[in-house]
Amino acid sequence: MNYPFTAEQFIRVISNYNNAVWPMQIVFYLFGLTAVFLIFRQRRYSSKIISAILGGFWLWMGTVYHWIFFTEINPAAHIFAATFVLQGILIIYYGLIRGKLEFNFDKGIREYMGLGLIASGILIYPIVGYIIGHRFPDNPTFGLPCPTTMFTLGVLLLGSNHIKRLIVIPFIWSIVGFMAAVSFGIKEDVLLLLSGIIALVVILFFKRKNVDEHQAVTL
Repeated sequence: MNYPFTAEQFIRVISNYNNAVWPMQIVFYLFGLTAVFLIFRQRRYSSKIISAILGGFWLWMGTVYHWIFFTEINPAAHIFAATFVLQGILIIYYGLIRGKLEFNFDKGIREYMGLGLIASGILIYPIVGYIIGHRFPDNPTFGLPCPTTMFTLGVLLLGSNHIKRLIVIPFIWSIVGFMAAVSFGIKEDVLLLLSGIIALVVILFFKRKNVDEHQAVTL
């Protein structure tokens, strides 16, 4: 597939982004770990906070990474930006504003797979990248689309049975991001594609056991 930019330009965009927003990468990790903590230690507003964190990630990726940085080399990034912002708005609307998204851990296949994807996004992905030879600031850090999409898919698997539409955009990106990034040497994005496939299969065929159906919404 032909792209309107070279591998060097792609890596330079990632590097420019990482240098420009530092130390936001650390803040994003703290937000991600906070979301995981709230999944296990339920509080009154835990699910709303988790929704706000996820939605904030997608709004950031759409406006800051795609719109400000990636559009410099790829006109299609305008479409990516709008799509990511839409995903962020949907998560915030259903989870924070309407309070209809519930996240919690209940021992089962779906929950353990969700934890696996979360770990892949915040831990395994950067470790694999480091082993391959990708170093800061040239590596996709947490807060950028690929690892954050993996994290999002994992968290969504820990949500209610009625959030299938919320995985549509992350699943599509798991394919689009994989095809582009691997073409430019980001081989750890094989994990992104696997995450998308796993999330789709799990969310379609493994329903959660103990979900308060009155607090969920059919999207």
